[in-house]
Order: sequence, then structure tokens, then C-alpha cells
Amino acid sequence: MKDTLKPGAATQFAYKIAADKTVPHLYPEAHDFQMMPTVFATGFMVGLMEWTCMKVLEGHLDDGEGSLGTHIDVSHLAATVPGQVVTVEAECTDVQGRRISFSVRAHDGLELIGEGRHERVVVAWERFVERVNEKAKRAQVAAIVGAGGQA
Repeated sequence: MKDTLKPGAATQFAYKIAADKTVPHLYPEAHDFQMMPTVFATGFMVGLMEWTCMKVLEGHLDDGEGSLGTHIDVSHLAATVPGQVVTVEAECTDVQGRRISFSVRAHDGLELIGEGRHERVVVAWERFVERVNEKAKRAQVAAIVGAGGQA
């Protein structure tokens, strides 16, 4: 990671909420989610906050690097309906080696809908992908063993 990233680096990102970013679309197989109103899902709000933090990091990562979300602590304060535009503000609050902390706030044009903090860690992307692929292989073997060796 470049040494250009400092606390105070910030960005805003606006996103128009589509119907498929609502609670019933979060886990369509979950009956309880299906019974909820079609409002912006907390899970999608968290993803939008992470995305905005990734935008703060743009230009500060070296070639072959990426970032992974490692911690999220946010409140979802108000409902947002499809068609509203949510603007997320993310600000870097701390840089400790590869670990980056952010404050995040989301507003839907009418009210604050969420706020909190998020942490990301910068990783060598190729090495991370190798680890994920190795875990996938181990999981496949574990599934076969758990099924009595039958594939």
C-alpha cells in the first residue's frame, strides 16, 4: 500500500435504491424476510458502506493489492424505499499498517439512515485468491467425507 493514505481521506457515493435491494431480496428462501416490507435491506446498506470505503482506497493501493472488510459496526436508523437515492459518506479515521478504519454515514435525502464504523485490511490479492481456492478444495473433500465418501 502506498503511504499516501492518511486519516481524513474521504469520499461520497450515491446509489439509487432498486427494488431488488430490499429485504425480501436479501434471502428469498427466508420466509421471515419475505414477510417484510420492500425497504432497503440492512445487508445491502452494509455492502454500500463497504463499497464506499473501497472507493476511498482507490489510488492508494499498489498493483496486485485489494482490501477485505474485517469489521462492521453500524446502526440502521430509518427505512428507505426503492427509488430513493442513498448517499454514503466514508472517511478514513486511522491507518495502522495494512488495517484501515473508517467512519461511515448514509443519508437517503430525507434523513440519516445509518452510521457507524468499518475496518478493512489490505492484502496481496493473488495470495488471498490462492487461499480461498485451497479452502474450497478442503471444503469439497470435507463434504465428500461427510457424505460417507460418496460423490
